[in-house]
Amino acid sequence: MNFTESISTCFNKYADFNGRASRSEYWWFVLFLFLASAALNMVNHSGMLGGLFSLATILPHLAVGARRLHDTNRSGWLQLLWIIPVIGWILLIIWMAQESQPGTNRFDSAA
Repeated sequence: MNFTESISTCFNKYADFNGRASRSEYWWFVLFLFLASAALNMVNHSGMLGGLFSLATILPHLAVGARRLHDTNRSGWLQLLWIIPVIGWILLIIWMAQESQPGTNRFDSAA
């Protein structure tokens, strides 16, 4: 999946927490969110535009994160580990970077 397909898919599945998301879909979308937020913060130094953008995209970010964890056969609820500094962050980054589980798993068929 390329950059534009990833963004399109994530916004089409805005609040869809079911199914699976490939590694490339997740990481391209995260890159898009980072770049867009950085650009908006550069344009508006108060950070208001970047903050509004982040607020508007929190749901698709959580949804693609849950689908990505599903792709590695883990519950989407494990995203709550983000609230645990360092250890939780490291675990989630490792899990998000892992290869997809081939075939079917308890969440859906292969992405």
